[in-house]
Amino acid sequence: MSNEQIHARFANPAPLGLAGFALTTWLLSMINAGWFSADGMNMVLAVAMAYGGTAQMIAGVMELPRGNTFGATAFVSYGAFWWSFALFVLFLHDKVPAAFVGWYLCMWGVFTFYMWLGTLAAARALQLIFMALWITFFLLAAAEWTGMGALHVAGGYVGLLTALLAFYLSAAEIINDAHKRTVLPIGAPGAR
Repeated sequence: MSNEQIHARFANPAPLGLAGFALTTWLLSMINAGWFSADGMNMVLAVAMAYGGTAQMIAGVMELPRGNTFGATAFVSYGAFWWSFALFVLFLHDKVPAAFVGWYLCMWGVFTFYMWLGTLAAARALQLIFMALWITFFLLAAAEWTGMGALHVAGGYVGLLTALLAFYLSAAEIINDAHKRTVLPIGAPGAR
């Protein structure tokens, strides 16, 4: 069976994964940017487990038969990130030093940075998502290490940008496929 036949048999899971990532990132980033207090965290945790975590993992597994190593790695990894984040906030938040939380965020930034390098042959919209995301992780890590609230807020705002970019690409994938033409451009290379 050819790769084209496999792609024809299986739906594109990227819009689902991107939407799960975007919605959860948006909610958390509103708190990080200071738009809402930490009182909203319970909603973030619920969405992190149900949509950001679980839906992204499902999308990642759906990428496997399509032969998309990047998509599988990205969606399963960030789904696991949301689950680990939820578990951390629920059970371990007061038991882990801020410097160690900074390393957690930094290592996610390192992972995201090399995933961003992998996007350089992909659509510009995907490149921008990963670029904004590694910047977000490094800003939030620096905020944990230094205690500087301004870095935390900056990470929140870059996180909001990341979420908007992910929502855009998710919408473009859905709308362009439904109309069988480019309605929302995603940028070459890899553009339709």
